[in-house]
Amino acid sequence: MLDNPPLLTIHRGHRRPSPALLERFRGAQTSHLVDAMAGRGAMHWAVKPLDPANASFVGPALTAFAYPADIVGVYGALAEAQAGDVIVVANDAYLGAAAIGDIVAGMMQNKRVAAFVTEGAARDKAGILATGLPVFAAGVVPTSPAANGPGVVGAPVICGGLAVRSGDIVIGDADGVVVVPLDQAEGVAAALDAVRTAEAKAIAAVEAGAVESERMRQIIAGARIIGTG
Repeated sequence: MLDNPPLLTIHRGHRRPSPALLERFRGAQTSHLVDAMAGRGAMHWAVKPLDPANASFVGPALTAFAYPADIVGVYGALAEAQAGDVIVVANDAYLGAAAIGDIVAGMMQNKRVAAFVTEGAARDKAGILATGLPVFAAGVVPTSPAANGPGVVGAPVICGGLAVRSGDIVIGDADGVVVVPLDQAEGVAAALDAVRTAEAKAIAAVEAGAVESERMRQIIAGARIIGTG
């Protein structure tokens, strides 16, 4: 590189979802959200909660890019975070060193961050669980990161295979993480209502003894039958 970049670059001024819009996604199952987005919107399967029993969250994304094996971008995100934000950290999916440990997780919990999500790794798992902060990562490793930078906060990132912008709505549960682009959120919320209604109807049918759905009946009825044995 001809010029060394700043140790930390912070982008501000992104749009944020209204509290009322966020509430429409609270408690949503990630699988229902994916159905509401035509089968898309989930991060890579490896991004999972360190504690599946403490995995439910919803909030606006605050994005960061931390160079592999470095934590300056995470520090910047911690400094910029508002209560209720979900810090989403991309790091080229590097798993050789942790992107978060128990001390930083505790500070995020003190700022009332809703959750921390990274395609990288975490360390100090027991300590992170003790903070109560929902943390999602692609692995656990004891290796600590450097703090040399550069790091970027607030700019669009690719995390867990998804494009994420600050202000997008991020939802997590024991199955994983889903990102709803802010400019699509109203439509997705409406579709989510329809998915929830259909799911409730299907579950009620199963509880009443159903062994097939209407779609299954249609597929079986249209099957080509070969032989009689």
